Amino acid sequence: MEKLRDVTEEQKKFAVDVMVTLVVEELANDLHCDPTVLLKDFVASRTGALLYDESSKLWWSGPAYVIDMYKKEIEDSKQIESME
Repeated sequence: MEKLRDVTEEQKKFAVDVMVTLVVEELANDLHCDPTVLLKDFVASRTGALLYDESSKLWWSGPAYVIDMYKKEIEDSKQIESME
């Protein structure tokens, strides 16, 4: 089997899309919510934006890491809202 020498832009975009799918499916199960609504919220989040920023290399991390990052973002957001 030949080694992959370079990752193309198309492959990076595909990897990000797969990661988003995995993250949203797992979060929807964990949080008992509609994946369609969650997808919109996730993509609009700081974590989602960072994942789509290919230079961040967040897409190299596993789904569990991204899920934890998003849950922390949600928790931090709730704490800020309760302080207002």
